[in-house]
Amino acid sequence: MAGFDQDIELSAYSHSHGLGISGNGRSGRQHSIAEASSFTLGGASPSPRTKSFADVSPGGSHGRSKSIAAASDGAGGGFHGTMSRFVDSFRRGDGTINKNLDFDDDNNTSSHGYSSHSISRGHGGTRYYDLRPGTGKINTPSSLLARELKGRHLQMIAIGGSIGTGLFVASGKTLSDGGPASVLIAYLIIGVMLFCTIQALGELAVIFPVAGSFSAFSTRFLDPSWGFAMGWNYALQWIGVLPLEVLAGAMTIGYWNKEINKAIFVTIFLVIIFIINLFGAKGYGEAEFIFAIIKVTAVVGFILLGIVINIGGTPTEGYIGGKYWEDPGAFHNGFKGLCSVFVTAAFAFAGTELVGLAAAETANPRKSLPTAIKQVFWRISLFYIVSMTLVGLLVPYNEPRLLNAQNIADASASPFVIAIESAGATVLPSVMNGVILISVISVGNSAVYGSSRTLAALAELGQAPAILAYVDRRGRPIVAILVTMAVGLLAYLGDVPSQKNIFDWLLAISGLSSILTWASTCLAHIRLRKAWAYNHRSVQDIAFKAQGGVIGSWIGFILNVLVLVTQIWVSIDPLHQGDTPLTTKERVRSFFVSCLAIPVVLICTIVHKWYYKTKWVRIEDMDVDTGRRDFGRLGIIKAQEKEERMGWPRWKRVYRFMC
Repeated sequence: MAGFDQDIELSAYSHSHGLGISGNGRSGRQHSIAEASSFTLGGASPSPRTKSFADVSPGGSHGRSKSIAAASDGAGGGFHGTMSRFVDSFRRGDGTINKNLDFDDDNNTSSHGYSSHSISRGHGGTRYYDLRPGTGKINTPSSLLARELKGRHLQMIAIGGSIGTGLFVASGKTLSDGGPASVLIAYLIIGVMLFCTIQALGELAVIFPVAGSFSAFSTRFLDPSWGFAMGWNYALQWIGVLPLEVLAGAMTIGYWNKEINKAIFVTIFLVIIFIINLFGAKGYGEAEFIFAIIKVTAVVGFILLGIVINIGGTPTEGYIGGKYWEDPGAFHNGFKGLCSVFVTAAFAFAGTELVGLAAAETANPRKSLPTAIKQVFWRISLFYIVSMTLVGLLVPYNEPRLLNAQNIADASASPFVIAIESAGATVLPSVMNGVILISVISVGNSAVYGSSRTLAALAELGQAPAILAYVDRRGRPIVAILVTMAVGLLAYLGDVPSQKNIFDWLLAISGLSSILTWASTCLAHIRLRKAWAYNHRSVQDIAFKAQGGVIGSWIGFILNVLVLVTQIWVSIDPLHQGDTPLTTKERVRSFFVSCLAIPVVLICTIVHKWYYKTKWVRIEDMDVDTGRRDFGRLGIIKAQEKEERMGWPRWKRVYRFMC
């Protein structure tokens, strides 16, 4: 079925561009297929199909043929040949991003490479933002990123891809601030909100599987200036997470030996993350597949162990039950304590949306993405709700180790580790800390992947320096990766005395960014459905429909806004221990530490809108065709799949509906 889908997409793509694929090599634009190889190439080595495209167009495939010949010549050259191929892989990918082609007014489909600055046009001496090339960039075939991710990669990314210090370590802060009941309520609300959001994202990403999807969807369906702000907001979020996670890993080593210099392990973690990303999308997918299996196993193991501990299955303490909900209590700091939990809970959930970003590098997103999206329900239910419920039963919110945490990345204050230690286990706490280390590498890996792809997409849209759009022959946005890794060097500041302030500001960059991204995604989905109806399209023409529909997106959007409002309130009037009131300076700092993303997004939006004079995109101006991946015989494909499902037993139909 995957090969059948690719044939349909290629046929639709060649038809929309007026391309003729024949064996005589005379078509004037056949070279586009050989060069813009993102929809046929899976990495460094071209497939047999790709070679046939190059063969039919000798002139257009000259650059590709040279690279294949060079690789063949160097194959027998031993070390020299290997190094030659390695160096050659960093050259600009075929299809050259900066090749300028004229925009075709009569055919609202992307050509293969507008200038990254073509969206900024002059009109009577006045700058304005031309949305048409920006929309054209959304066309997936114009991307040079290698489509190497498979269904199993997406599923594991969705289930456990970004589970890290947000859940394992920072959850201790939520417990000490709000108490176990507040944690459970907050995680339930964020879980419902995120389920609706990811469903909306799934529908958008299956129709338009694009790199930099969060910027692209906001640009296309909301406002170009807001899309610009959302792109940078999302990129900065992950750029800030990288040093935060790496430093958290270095501090986790202190659980075994506090005398070891953190810089040693900062270096080790950064090198590992960089090497993984050198293997491109496939390296990221394979690494996350392995990391996610380890993390999922650890969480399931903790849940089983937590149940045993709670019912009195350890020699150190008898039946625990819900005694910590009575003493010291279920809530701490009242309603404000509940509100203070939201942003840290959102930080723990951040990264779930990466499945939408990975759609642009997936071989067959129409089939792989819906399955991965459905896994989010189990991730929310099992890994967050159940595990945090057990943490609230096993660890009181006034536990001294929670209160004495140096920062939110202090693994010694992990409620998971504390719960296991309290049961008298000697080896298991070290095992749990080992899982935290793996989680650090995993989330750091996701941070580089998410930020580099977003930066490259912004550059291709003309919303970032053009050099960031450089994609090499392995489909890696190598310049964007290097920029992100350079920011990761901030983790070396972990040995300075003011490391707590560094953590606070890194978290400030990424704290509310996820909320803003999720809210924009829900609103973009609502606007897409309106434009879909305006163009007299049937909902049945959508390859994957969000289970909550438009109502679910409204629920997700409203919950995101409410969380945003409560966080602003808590940041202005924060939780405070002691009788001395906070000074104005302390309140201002508290606001910016908690809500730095808001002024950053507002400044980006206002400056971009002032410079380009952009306007809110009207329903009648929205293009719901360019870049779609469901052109062709979608009805035939869906009919075949329906016929296949009819032959399934009942249990399999139920399973596939849920998973």
